Parts: sequence; C-alpha cells; structure tokens
Amino acid sequence: MPRKPKTIPGPSRLSGVLARLNQEPRPVLPSLKSLKLTYAYRNDHFGARHFAKEDLPRIRYANPAVDIQVIKPLKTKEETWKPEMVVELKNGTTHTVDMEGKWSSAIFHELMDLSAGAWWQRWKNEQTAAGLSTTPPPPPVPQKKTGAAAVLP
Repeated sequence: MPRKPKTIPGPSRLSGVLARLNQEPRPVLPSLKSLKLTYAYRNDHFGARHFAKEDLPRIRYANPAVDIQVIKPLKTKEETWKPEMVVELKNGTTHTVDMEGKWSSAIFHELMDLSAGAWWQRWKNEQTAAGLSTTPPPPPVPQKKTGAAAVLP
C-alpha cells in the first residue's frame, strides 16, 4: 500500500495553463478576422517571438474562429528585414504592425487598440481609475559596467 504524502500537492500544470489563458484582460477580439505574423526563425526579432509564445495562445483560446498564420523564414546575418504583423478586420480593412524593437506587451496593446473595440477602452479606463498602469513598462536602461567587467573585453 502506497504511503500518504506528508505535504499538500500544489496546483496542477493544467490549472496553471488555464490561469494563463484566462488572465485579465481576456483578449476577446470581435472585429478581428485574421492575423499573419512574420518574424525570423531564430536569433532575431525577440519581441515578436515572445508575443507568439506568450500572447498568441491567449488570443487563439479567446477567439477560436480567427485565422492565425505564423511565418518564420530563415534569416541570415546579412539580411535585414523587420518583423511584422498583418491584422485583417471583419470590415475588410488591413493594418500592418511593425514589431521591430518592441516588447511583447507593447505589441499586445497595439493589437488590442486596433481590434478590441469599446470594452478595451472601458477596461483601460477602469484600470486607470483604480490607479493601475495599462501601458507596458518601458525597456530597462542598460547600466554602465563597473569593476572588472568595465575593463575586460
């Protein structure tokens, strides 16, 4: 007969995944028809990659009918092209979002501003009234190296 554990088991992995998918603000995008992301397969376009890993599953979970395409072509060091997201709305308009040098949270907020509608503005107003920030934090300022790290190459 197996022994009883002496500790209380923590939350399951599934409950953690569901908590992340249902995190506020829930990205319900009623006017969105399709998304097309294009970014490098590896070693570049980090904000776009984090957006695809962190926020795209939440968008898919909240909007199962939206057509989402992710294109990750190989990029050599000599090539210079920027990551982009093409947002197509149900009314037929198309917007291109430049994701170069942006954090994933900034890309998410820009997408929400384009396609979420009135509820997103209400949510932002409620957060502002509660004293909470709705804008993504600015990127950290690189600190000067000190000590041995300042003189070593």
